[in-house]
Amino acid sequence: PQLLKQKNAEASIRRRDAYGSFAADFLDSVQGLATLKAFGQSGRRGSELAERAQDVFRSTMGVLFHNAIAQGLTILAITVGAAVALYVGALRVESGAMELAELLVVLMLGVEVFRPLRELSQLFHQGLLGVAAAESVLDVDRATPLTPDAEVQPVEQLEPRIEFDNVTFSYPTGRRPALSDVSFTVEPGRRVGVVGRSGSGKSTLLWLLQRLYTPQEGTIRLGGRDLNELRFADIRAQMAVVLQDTYLFHGSVLANLRFARPDATEDEIREAAQAANAHEFINSLPEGYATVIGERGHRLSGGERQRVAIARALLRDAPMLILDEALSSVDAENEATIQAALDRLMQGRTTLIMAHRLSSVRDCDEILVLDEGRLVERGDHETLLAEGGVYDWLMAGQMTDPSIDGFVDDAPLAERTGAAATSSLAIRDYGGGATEAIVRAEGMGWQETSARLLALAAPYWFKTTLSFLTGVAHFFGAIAVGVIGALMVANVRDGDSITLLAVLLIVVAVLTGLFRFLENWVSHDMAFRLLADMRIALFRKLDQLAPAYLLRRRSGDLVSMATQDVETVEYFFAHTIANAFVSVVIPGVALVTLFIVDWRLGLGLAPLLIIAALSPLFTRRIVDRLGSRSRDHLGALNAHMVDTLQGLREVTAFQRERERKTEFEGLMRDYMPIRGGFNRQISTQRTLLEGLTGYGGLAVLTIGGALAVRGDIDSSLAPLLTLLAMGAFMPVAELAQVGRRLGDTLGATRRLTAVHSEAVAVVDGPGTGADVQPEDGVGVSEGAFASVGFSYEDTPRAALDEVSFDLRPGGTVALVGPSGAGKTTAAHLMLRFWDPQDGKITLEDADLRTYRLDDLRGQVALVAQDTYLFNASIRDNLLVAKPEADEGELLLAIERAGLADFVESLPDGLDTPVGERGAQLSGGQRQRVAIGRALLKDAPVLILDEATSHLDGLNERLVRNALDELMSDRTTLVIAHRLSTVRDADQIVVLDEGKVVEIGQHDQLASEDGLYSRLVRRQLSAAKR
Repeated sequence: PQLLKQKNAEASIRRRDAYGSFAADFLDSVQGLATLKAFGQSGRRGSELAERAQDVFRSTMGVLFHNAIAQGLTILAITVGAAVALYVGALRVESGAMELAELLVVLMLGVEVFRPLRELSQLFHQGLLGVAAAESVLDVDRATPLTPDAEVQPVEQLEPRIEFDNVTFSYPTGRRPALSDVSFTVEPGRRVGVVGRSGSGKSTLLWLLQRLYTPQEGTIRLGGRDLNELRFADIRAQMAVVLQDTYLFHGSVLANLRFARPDATEDEIREAAQAANAHEFINSLPEGYATVIGERGHRLSGGERQRVAIARALLRDAPMLILDEALSSVDAENEATIQAALDRLMQGRTTLIMAHRLSSVRDCDEILVLDEGRLVERGDHETLLAEGGVYDWLMAGQMTDPSIDGFVDDAPLAERTGAAATSSLAIRDYGGGATEAIVRAEGMGWQETSARLLALAAPYWFKTTLSFLTGVAHFFGAIAVGVIGALMVANVRDGDSITLLAVLLIVVAVLTGLFRFLENWVSHDMAFRLLADMRIALFRKLDQLAPAYLLRRRSGDLVSMATQDVETVEYFFAHTIANAFVSVVIPGVALVTLFIVDWRLGLGLAPLLIIAALSPLFTRRIVDRLGSRSRDHLGALNAHMVDTLQGLREVTAFQRERERKTEFEGLMRDYMPIRGGFNRQISTQRTLLEGLTGYGGLAVLTIGGALAVRGDIDSSLAPLLTLLAMGAFMPVAELAQVGRRLGDTLGATRRLTAVHSEAVAVVDGPGTGADVQPEDGVGVSEGAFASVGFSYEDTPRAALDEVSFDLRPGGTVALVGPSGAGKTTAAHLMLRFWDPQDGKITLEDADLRTYRLDDLRGQVALVAQDTYLFNASIRDNLLVAKPEADEGELLLAIERAGLADFVESLPDGLDTPVGERGAQLSGGQRQRVAIGRALLKDAPVLILDEATSHLDGLNERLVRNALDELMSDRTTLVIAHRLSTVRDADQIVVLDEGKVVEIGQHDQLASEDGLYSRLVRRQLSAAKR
């Protein structure tokens, strides 16, 4: 192995990189599956992942090629070494320099003395893979923080005064500074708003203030102290933050609220939730505050998540409050209630508000206007409007429209029955318990689990057979070396020539090494091809089950399945299938041989050999159970790690690093005893096998010696038969060594089976002859919701109940209503993420269930409320909508989406990476990329779910003009909270608790005393406040 160490190390690093790339892409793809499916690109992404999986296969075989050579050379060296030692010993006996008894010792120990080296060679490539993996961890550990913590004494109290003094900051990938020479002061107790176009530097202010980054020029002070001279803990203890991208952790609502203040009482938590207008909807959840809301809070609607985040900030009760687009996903009624609570909270607190909405900043003591990283205007609302500059441009269009001034009413809103209690019903579909498929998989015995794995290997029967034959040949060769050696000893004793036997010994030794190489190569080639297939099969199954199933499972756990669990299954394919047959054939031949020589020899060995063969079965149930539990716990560890890393900004903002570390350590403490028990069982098995091997050889040697003394057998046969008996244990012992991994393998297989056993709720239809895309390439489509009723599984009430409305060709239908009223559910049904239980949805008079899924989704362009961008370039993210688009189409789409200037400012233009989930872009920039996708797709049906909620007024107008042009000959479904977004719709459908409570046009509904009118009044009241 040492001869190939350098090559093996290089191959191990290539394999590590390929493995890491696959894991990262798998996580990205799983978390973005809803987006991929909406654009009909999940199949294409599956093919890309398949290529990644093949990269893992190829790089792994590169490692194993060198390892197989090393093992072959090791076996060759062992056998040739034993042969040479035996031959030299025989010559010495012939010359009288050595006793025959001493030659017997050489014969008995010749192969056995090399056994530790043989076992070490089998572990060598695993060690190199471990070293390569450790390097990745050590690289992180050795990395120097770009923003190190200050090593100073803690500060007991800081005055909540913020000062930016000529601050300039550039991101590494930026062509221009994100902030340039910015100076301002926020006095204690003052409320300051920060506005500007998307990407103007608003969120950068927040990151700098929290010391997530350090400016290249200038100074930031807190309470008169340079931030660089304050500890992270002292800075962040002064702030309560509501971020633009709300992140909630997997766990209960209560745990997410307590994230802000772990010692908060139930009364304090309830008060904070009530202030954020979240208490009623939380109480309506299946288990109230104890309800698990899933990873990133996906089981709640966008507005509900944002209200929980606001309640979390209110609970922290810090001297400074920072709101980064805190109300962007909140409907008008909740916005008014929450804004009132925030107004009370902001009294006496230093407050910094980053916002696009006029209602959020107009009452600020001072408003700072940023443009391309520069502070271009400052003043109060009235002054800035009077100046007619950038602020006036940004806020144009958000001012009250004279045509509906009559509806503005500053009186308190009449209380709405039940609406505040509306919640996202998707949460009730997945209470977090084990599904029927999981329960069935966990109950599978080792026989059924093994049968499933054998079925997967069936297409590779030729390689399995070849692996078996080379394995048999390898073990026969290893035994033959001892047998030929024993014959050489007999010839020496009798004075016969040993030359022919010596030549035969060398030939067998060489062949044994060759067969070892072939067995290793063929078995691993088959195994890792199967692993690549299994990884892609897992993704394709998740594709069929998403997005519903992904609400039950944590993405980190699914990545653990695709990487570690699938990797563990390799031990079954490469080390169990062929070895199981070999471990029957070799001992069987040995036993038959002993019975032929003398039945007493066979009878002496048989009980020990049977015990050795059956010993793994004695503890199989315990080992399987511990293996399954350890895989589940390992999946939980990975899930917790992913959740923590993706929510790291919240972890740092709320100073919960120690708590997350403690939780992880707790999971590790739960895992270690299970793993320890597992390893103890395996160690016991191995000890038993070592003892049985020794006792087997001793039994045959004792019986054979006695028979030789009596003259029943030739004395030269005693050592030969002893070596044969010990050789019979070799494949059994090797299979038992695999038993340690086999327990993991069966546990991993059960976890994978649980996914594959899930029933697919939404399947392809037979296809329809409806002409959904006329010859002009786009055209318009007609659709309808007809008495649609839909309930998430195990929910007490319907998410949609008897919902009916028409989608007329080229027309626009707007869905409005409070958070959780069912608006997004309607959009998801339109895309067939779920199917309604009652009624039907039609497109071109054909029930959606008759369409093939990709055909249907090919006719729909979606701009979702939660924009998902993949860890790729801007170009690649746009091409998700239309992979075959040319450069001209791309440039037109980014121009119409208001992205042209932004892309031009980037060093690599369209090829600039956007980071995981688009983290390198601002919220508005991400939303414009999502809109660019819809514009590029140019589909007959357009669904806009809060499509402009993160855009500033200027960009919203630009994008709105492009969308209006696109909507002019498209059938459009608009979901929005903003009045400006829905007022021009041909039809407005008002939803409340899943029911259609009003339907009509804006003027008609605004003149009636219904829910829509009240929502209008509340929103306009907030705008004029």
